[in-house]
Amino acid sequence: MVTLFSYCVAHDTGAAPNPFWGICTLVICKPAIRRKAGIGDWIVGTGSKTSPVGDMSGRVVYVMKVTEKLTMEEYDTFTQQYLPEKVPDWSSPDPRRRLGDSIYDFSCTPPRMRQSVHSGKDLEKNLKRDISGLNALLSNHFWYFGDKACKLPDNLQQIVIQGPSHRSNLNDSYVEKFLEWFFGLGLEPNRLYGRPQKELFKGSRICCECS
Repeated sequence: MVTLFSYCVAHDTGAAPNPFWGICTLVICKPAIRRKAGIGDWIVGTGSKTSPVGDMSGRVVYVMKVTEKLTMEEYDTFTQQYLPEKVPDWSSPDPRRRLGDSIYDFSCTPPRMRQSVHSGKDLEKNLKRDISGLNALLSNHFWYFGDKACKLPDNLQQIVIQGPSHRSNLNDSYVEKFLEWFFGLGLEPNRLYGRPQKELFKGSRICCECS
């Protein structure tokens, strides 16, 4: 049975989810979803009431169908071989490179955190939370809206949740309704329809924060 996971993207920065380079990935933050979600499941990130671009609650920030699930160690190897753009490069002028979510180097034990959006003052807390998710979720069938988040219809507002938790089994009766509504929009997949709601990199200023 297909599961629809929904949660609030508290800080839509482009790191979690990371919709760049043709594949949407969820690799840091949301450890419970990364442990539980499987191939074929759907993940819907909805907006926050306190988004920097205004109240985005009840709106869809991104949708992804999980098409591949790797352990975080496998993801580290995969990105270095096939998707190096997802490995954070802190010196790059391209903010997408600095937002890379392959932030753990598994060539050592325990894995080492690369310089990334999670290298701030809460490094140990972030490391423990990220690693506890065990897996990286990948999608080549996704839609990212960011600051152009689209409003859910009234009959689907029940899947919305604020705070750090998520919904899954409670969404069982909404899976078909959601997919019927969403596909009815006729939107082309694997596109970025908006920009991250919170830009971490403005000029030379660098922030370390994500959801």
